[in-house]
Amino acid sequence: MRNIKLTIEYDGGRYLGWQRLGDSDKTIQGKIENVLSQLTGTDVEIVGSGRTDAGAHARGQVANFKTESDIELPAMQETLIRNLPQDIIVKKIEEVPERFHSRYNASGKQYSYYVWNETIPSAFERNYSFHYPEQLDLEKMQAACQKLIGTHDFIGFSALKKTKKSTVKTINNITIEKEGSLLHFTFVGEGFLHKMVRVITGTLLEIGAGTIELDSIDEIFESGIRSDAGITVPAQGLFLDEVYYD
Repeated sequence: MRNIKLTIEYDGGRYLGWQRLGDSDKTIQGKIENVLSQLTGTDVEIVGSGRTDAGAHARGQVANFKTESDIELPAMQETLIRNLPQDIIVKKIEEVPERFHSRYNASGKQYSYYVWNETIPSAFERNYSFHYPEQLDLEKMQAACQKLIGTHDFIGFSALKKTKKSTVKTINNITIEKEGSLLHFTFVGEGFLHKMVRVITGTLLEIGAGTIELDSIDEIFESGIRSDAGITVPAQGLFLDEVYYD
């Protein structure tokens, strides 16, 4: 039995997210599984490093699947590229040890979020960023980033309700870079809760605009109440950049 690892890039704009959904053919996982199943002649189930939301994108999603097929990897990759939609690309394909698991073995992830911070929207950036026209205090936003870095209970910065699973996560770094009118937020951490990056970004924007106070970060950690945090920014500005493995 072979264990095959895929590194995948996709534009999620017209999909319902990563995870296969019943009889829908509008998911990234479903599209890839369909091609692999036809190629190998058996039902193939791929395991992703994690889900991405409907409309979100990836530069470095990782998945793996097991197969008894002896098809050579270059031919497998060529078939995937030729038969998948043009907005889903398998950038790399490799054989890995049998025990490798794309989700359980992941040690961290990097996400990017893009904000078009200008009064007038952009016709070109609209599918890959969030238009936020308010004037922003970047210095205050940078200070808020420092409060978020570290190990905390992030349930108040997520879309999760109460859960038996731990909501304590570690963020290693958050940066904000201004590239003309485009703000590039980068998040690096051991793991992220559902919509956590999008809620944190919305909170940072509202702190920068002055509608939420900087000290609210500490209060949200204390209360764990989602409504105390900022808006959930839309998915089109979100990219899964990379999945890390030890």
